[in-house]
Amino acid sequence: MAFAAASTPFSLSSMVPTHRRTFRHVSVPRVINASLSPDVSPLLRAAHHTVDSYVKSGMVIGLGSGEASDMVIRYLGQQLRSGSLQNVVGVPMSARSASEAAKYGIPLEYFRDDNQVIDFAFHDADAVEEGSLIAVIGRRRSSQEDDYILKQKSIVKAADEAVFMIKEEQYKASLEGSIPVLVQSLNWLAIAEEIDDLYLGDAEVWRRASVGDAGPLGGDFPIVTSDGHNILDVIFTTPIPSLANVAESLETIDGVVDHGLVIKTRCSVVIAGETEVRTVTLQTSTVENGV
Repeated sequence: MAFAAASTPFSLSSMVPTHRRTFRHVSVPRVINASLSPDVSPLLRAAHHTVDSYVKSGMVIGLGSGEASDMVIRYLGQQLRSGSLQNVVGVPMSARSASEAAKYGIPLEYFRDDNQVIDFAFHDADAVEEGSLIAVIGRRRSSQEDDYILKQKSIVKAADEAVFMIKEEQYKASLEGSIPVLVQSLNWLAIAEEIDDLYLGDAEVWRRASVGDAGPLGGDFPIVTSDGHNILDVIFTTPIPSLANVAESLETIDGVVDHGLVIKTRCSVVIAGETEVRTVTLQTSTVENGV
């Protein structure tokens, strides 16, 4: 996408916030459920581990969306039918997760606002930054999911504790690839130009089309969400030193409604490896004025 160049290009690593969070992460290998065959897929192992390790009777649970989340919902329904879990209520993050939950007999209540009590939430992440555990969600999987980025993020952030499920190759430092950004549709082009200038040389900005790939401008039928927003895919072509810096810089731009970066304090990542399922849990502390 061709935009005018900024006079002072933004450096991804240049922003050092006055109040910053420092992170310590602990990688804890977990024992794979012995009832599962070695032939079972890594994501299925991760799904069973998520239910067995985090879900308790009486919980209100945010039901994520994606391949691993479908497996969690299916296993959660089995646990409820067998009586191993009781009185669990699900809050679906999308039409897909609502449909899966109804299919497997999970009682539902619908998300109202950020003050709603949600004990635990799980979701498929597109990628997770090693160390910070900042997750990327909302990359294009299917057109049916495009309308739910805000709801997915809101439910994860409202939950007391959250788990992102990923494959081994999705967990690393210095991530590349796209970050979805929701923007006001009336002045989307001006917003896209400002984002393009911000990451000059590091990223391309494409408006997401409702059908296929229609070029940087999104073609004749760009995505317009039910809230009236366009989705810009900011496609980083160089490794990103800090997703926290990207989130902070995006939030300074007028017209940016939200983005697909999720920063969650009480957060774990369940990583589906070929031979084991392991978890990484975030522990945080706040450092004032860089001290």
